[in-house]
Amino acid sequence: MAYNTEVLRRARQRLEAAKADRESQYRERLQTVYAQLPRVRQIDIELRKSMVLATQAIFAGGENAQEAMEAVKQANLALQQERKNLIDSHFGVDYLNEDPICPHCGGVGYVGSQMCSCLQELCRQEQKKELTLLTCGDGCFEDFRLDYYPDTLFPGSNVTIRAIMQKTYQDCRNYAEQFGNHSQNLLFSGDTGLGKTYLSACIARTVADKGYSVAYESAVHLFEKMERAKFASDENALRQTQAFMDCDLLIIDDLGTELGGQFVTTTLYTIINDRLLRGKATIISTNLTAEEMSKRYSPQILSRLRGSYKRLTFVGDDIRILKNRRTML
Repeated sequence: MAYNTEVLRRARQRLEAAKADRESQYRERLQTVYAQLPRVRQIDIELRKSMVLATQAIFAGGENAQEAMEAVKQANLALQQERKNLIDSHFGVDYLNEDPICPHCGGVGYVGSQMCSCLQELCRQEQKKELTLLTCGDGCFEDFRLDYYPDTLFPGSNVTIRAIMQKTYQDCRNYAEQFGNHSQNLLFSGDTGLGKTYLSACIARTVADKGYSVAYESAVHLFEKMERAKFASDENALRQTQAFMDCDLLIIDDLGTELGGQFVTTTLYTIINDRLLRGKATIISTNLTAEEMSKRYSPQILSRLRGSYKRLTFVGDDIRILKNRRTML
């Protein structure tokens, strides 16, 4: 799961802060123990001396080295037990708990070359914060309102608008809840104000909550960042554009609102094609009709959208207008 560098930086920062806080608390408690139980300070000094004696015995060698080592060991164990008894009786068990912030990695964030579960969880939390800011809120599937869609037949069919949206909603929810490596790609199409952005945001947060890396960006901002990365060598834009290619799920909102041109066409093709080849899922939402898309984008892009993306249709009336009307009543 490839989290972007900013999410990873913030997660590492939180882990370091938690580790430092744990160590600070231990030092403060140790000073409290020393103040009330001077014997514990003396024991700690004797324990450090015993380690020196053990090292000297090892290097000295000779016939009595083993006996000397055993004597140091027994004295050390006796001191540790005395120390524990003193602290437990005066402060309670585990008052000076020296366990690391994470039992698996010790607080470094990695086990070998693999990211530890503690750092993964912090990355997940930081990514959810970022997605909440990008999607302007923290709506969820449970809050999606089907009653905004009329229970009338969709023109030219025997299916109601609400039934169509019920299926679209359920497809989105199933996709999010069952998301995994090599999940399919989705294309949301329909007029403005029908819930495309809301449901894509719900998918983003659900998938991120499962521990997958998600990048969510409007088409306008995505291509602006890609352009800055290519022509202005903007380091921040470079990091963000790399995240667009590497994340487990990329969501491009409002495709078609960006300025057209050869750069956009080439970049969009590269993103779509590269992610298809790498088996990484992408969701694209657009207000454009099929005819409008055929006029705006290249045949190569349209071929991949038609052949490798599942189309989900959004129908009905602009929900923003409906909400405004209900508020005014």
